[in-house]
Amino acid sequence: MVSTLFIVLLILFVLTVPVAVSLGLASILSLWVGDRPLSLVPQYLFQGLDSFTLMAAPFFILAGFLMQSGGISKRLINFANALIGWARGGLASAAVLTSMFFSTMSGSSSATTAAVGQTLIPAMEKKGYTKKFAAATVASSGELGAILPPSLSLIMYGLVANVSIGSLFIAGILPGIFIGITLILTVIIWASVKKYDNAEKLNLSEWLKSVGQTFLDSILAFLMPFLILGGIYLGWFTPTEAAVVAVVYGFIIGFFVYREITIKDVGNILANSALISAILLLIVGFANVFSYILTSNQMPHQLAEIIQGISENPIVFLLLVNVLLLFIGMFMETLTSVIILGPILAPIALQYGIDPVHFGIIMIVNLAVGMITPPIGVNLFVASEIAKIPFEQIIKPISIFLGVLIVNILIITYLPGISLWLLPE
Repeated sequence: MVSTLFIVLLILFVLTVPVAVSLGLASILSLWVGDRPLSLVPQYLFQGLDSFTLMAAPFFILAGFLMQSGGISKRLINFANALIGWARGGLASAAVLTSMFFSTMSGSSSATTAAVGQTLIPAMEKKGYTKKFAAATVASSGELGAILPPSLSLIMYGLVANVSIGSLFIAGILPGIFIGITLILTVIIWASVKKYDNAEKLNLSEWLKSVGQTFLDSILAFLMPFLILGGIYLGWFTPTEAAVVAVVYGFIIGFFVYREITIKDVGNILANSALISAILLLIVGFANVFSYILTSNQMPHQLAEIIQGISENPIVFLLLVNVLLLFIGMFMETLTSVIILGPILAPIALQYGIDPVHFGIIMIVNLAVGMITPPIGVNLFVASEIAKIPFEQIIKPISIFLGVLIVNILIITYLPGISLWLLPE
């Protein structure tokens, strides 16, 4: 029954059948082969969707679209450029910094790549960067959308692994900042070697004035992540209620303050949000059926025995998990991987004494790297489309960023304090 499930799923993925349809068909066929009643499909599908916490996902998706359309991204770009644009490789560094800022509002890796790339890839090209370097920089920093709160991937992991989403949000802050800093250092070194974007003579008073003006112009955008995380941390509202607050706040800022969202835009924003949300919720529903088949056949237990047979050392276990997740991330999108693998790996990690919040960050960071890993790296396709260059041209420059990110994964994996330090005792 389980073999049928994975064989059918693999075939459907190879045939590029949509993920939700693949999960549904594979589950239905495996139940039929196993002589189980097909009435289990709607039962577990709706059970997977019957969650108050899950409502946070479509609201954060809507908030992300409101932020993209409301003039937030260009203000964040202006501030980031004023802050570090004067240095060697300044514009590329500003691209990474903008991705960090925007990630705290979008919740999505690909959305961050698209929003930042549309402005900064052409701007970097005008300043002397090659298109492939510009695209690789934006694609690699866009992965922070899956790590920094309010990440949809963290929400999904919290749901499938029964872990506090508020704790996951807080745990994602320092790893996201750490990764962002290492990427900025990488582009500065690379720009120095390739002689991109010469440093400008810094006039301190002019710099302070520029930073101050752009910060004031974007301060309302920066308040959003503090509102979300502060509200959750202080117990003012749940993650789901925080998502609703984000929507209301995003609409007020974009429509009434910045006035870049019009009545005509609202229809498109709602339609796009509904489409993305519907796809995500279908995946979640069918993934719950998929998960039922695995657990009813004791798949997590059997896998745990196999892994423990290899080694009972948690260090070795985490190394195996990193290799597995990096490989899976090459072929599957982050949310799908979290929904399928989370219920399998999280209980095993618990048996090894690994903190479930820390393990969630390990999973998400690994799978986020998959967003820039050939052959299916979604961010690479988004960036290459914006840069109007073949996908293959990005592979060489992206390999430098991949090397840095793999080192980051190992550091975050074996230094749990990076993830857990901000959490209350």
